[in-house]
Amino acid sequence: MERNWAGNVVYRADAVEHPESIDEVRAAISRESLVRVLGTRHCFNDIADTDGTLLALDRLPLEIDVSEDRESVRVSSGARYGDIAPVLEAQGLALSNLASLPHISVGGAVATGTHGSGDQIGSLASTVRALTILTAGGEIRRLARVVLDLTLDVEPTYQISQHVYEQPRWDTILDDLDAVTGAGTSVSVFSRWQNTEVADQIWVKQRQPDERARERAELMQRLGATAADGPRHPIIGVDPVATSEQGGVAGPWFQRLPHFRLEFTPSAGAELQSEYLVPRTDAVAAIEAVRSLADRIAPLLLVNEVRTVRADELWLSSSYGTDAVGLHFTWRQDELAVRALLPDLEAALPTTTRPHWGKVFTLDGAEVRSRYPRWDDFTSLRDEFDPQRRFVNAYLERLGV
Repeated sequence: MERNWAGNVVYRADAVEHPESIDEVRAAISRESLVRVLGTRHCFNDIADTDGTLLALDRLPLEIDVSEDRESVRVSSGARYGDIAPVLEAQGLALSNLASLPHISVGGAVATGTHGSGDQIGSLASTVRALTILTAGGEIRRLARVVLDLTLDVEPTYQISQHVYEQPRWDTILDDLDAVTGAGTSVSVFSRWQNTEVADQIWVKQRQPDERARERAELMQRLGATAADGPRHPIIGVDPVATSEQGGVAGPWFQRLPHFRLEFTPSAGAELQSEYLVPRTDAVAAIEAVRSLADRIAPLLLVNEVRTVRADELWLSSSYGTDAVGLHFTWRQDELAVRALLPDLEAALPTTTRPHWGKVFTLDGAEVRSRYPRWDDFTSLRDEFDPQRRFVNAYLERLGV
């Protein structure tokens, strides 16, 4: 029985195949009528489910090829960010951003719009300069269907320091949210919403050299926040052994940008996740909507993270055309109760809100489609690459893809 990472989804697939070459991928596609690709399974809905065959690309040869001009790297789709990062670091190179978890595959992260945090940092998909795909007809095209490899932008390596502050006042945060999210290269605000007056923590990741130390100290004083006296986990009370190093100790980008270390199980383990991204102009209203439901949210919540993403022009990106603020919910593993709450939460959020493709949400397909101006362009492109709809599943049908 195949399950996703959280264990809340059991895949209905007739078979799970692990091809070890491109020819084996092509053979599987030509043989099967319905196919979906399985990544590292860190999605919380049925986006990868199928009544046909699941193709896991984890056994394809690992490719990490830096270009001659050292401005990009071509990587195999099934590779994890945690596998790629040390190789780049050894060559004096880096990615501009990483998500909270280094455990996820590049192809899966890009396909679902996964992102890290930072006012000036786009989603992981925004660093993609090229794709190699295998179409439903078995044709390899350099540009979608089965993504074999991706070419990512890289830059010279850099170091990051990470600071954690506790008990900032929500009213002061919302009075100048731009100042808070701009306090570092990457900023996250964590709250369990057990107290609507103060958040639990602010995590600030800062590129070195750190030229914002004095300004950041003054901001934290205005927020009423104090520096943590030791390492912290985003979820209060959980052992911080799995988290990346804090306390202002500078280290390589790939050891600080993620919240968690590759060698540990990330976050809480037994959990569900939802995320909603809103245009920056609607962010305060969105957070206030969450605060208004705090008495219903808190009993189901492990932690809520507020983070930012730079605008891009990717048609199905949750930050398409707008700088965005993400409201990420790590829920207790009670799916019935969470799904009962989500319609009211989604109704309270601004109508500009877009759900993360790989998380739990209940908005219907028509409503989701209305929030993406280039949706029809995407479906036209889908028709070109999958005219027989061999990569469709129930998740996509609900969305009207």
